[in-house]
Amino acid sequence: MIAEPKRALLVSPTDAAEGAAVALRSRRDWVDLKEADMVVALGGDGFLLQTLHAMLEKRRILPVFGMNLGTVGFLMNEWREKHLDERIDKAKLFNVTPLRMEAETIDGERISLPAINEVSLLRETRQTAKLEVEVNGRVVLPELVCDGVLVATPAGSTAYNLSAHGPILPLGSALLALTPISPFRPRRWRGAILPETAIIKFRVLDPVKRPVSAVADQREVRDVATITVSIDRASTLKLLFDPEHALDDRIAMEQFVV
Repeated sequence: MIAEPKRALLVSPTDAAEGAAVALRSRRDWVDLKEADMVVALGGDGFLLQTLHAMLEKRRILPVFGMNLGTVGFLMNEWREKHLDERIDKAKLFNVTPLRMEAETIDGERISLPAINEVSLLRETRQTAKLEVEVNGRVVLPELVCDGVLVATPAGSTAYNLSAHGPILPLGSALLALTPISPFRPRRWRGAILPETAIIKFRVLDPVKRPVSAVADQREVRDVATITVSIDRASTLKLLFDPEHALDDRIAMEQFVV
């Protein structure tokens, strides 16, 4: 007889999520996260990203079935109280590989952070950022003058990347989006689509006069000098979706939203 998976319930600190948690706790037993085989997360996309980042930090990655009790809920399933066990049994598993950002500040501090959606570089002052862009050891843009630039995964390509007019990347496409944010020079450059094997390095030109911050999802490092971004294959995350609302279909359909 196959043992039933041990499930932990993680809840966003909002009234809607807390109310839903009360209903679910009355229907079944839940275990502490340390004992769990999988996670049910109640909240929005931001809470799900927090949950996944916590797993990356603890180096204990479990499948996550999220239910939306936030605003957009792009990475979540629909909230329904009933038939949760049946939904999880039928759920489709998606592997999501995050980025790894290696940043060095102008003071020489080195910081390594994961990013599930994107790594973005942003100007800190009214002056535009000036960046050198290197791909796989080759300088492809000696000087990019802009408000910023970002590298997005397929899972994150419909988030900040899409708002910056970057391309939507199908899940499983093994691609990364390199997208400028309000580019001034070269004015006509609209970014690039790169293989996920690419190693992308940014060097901040004149980092004292034109300071730049680097953001890995929601975590910021200020006054950076160099930033290297690449796929982190050692940290693949696992998301579960209802078959009728699978992540790959959602990403593909975003291309037809007007």
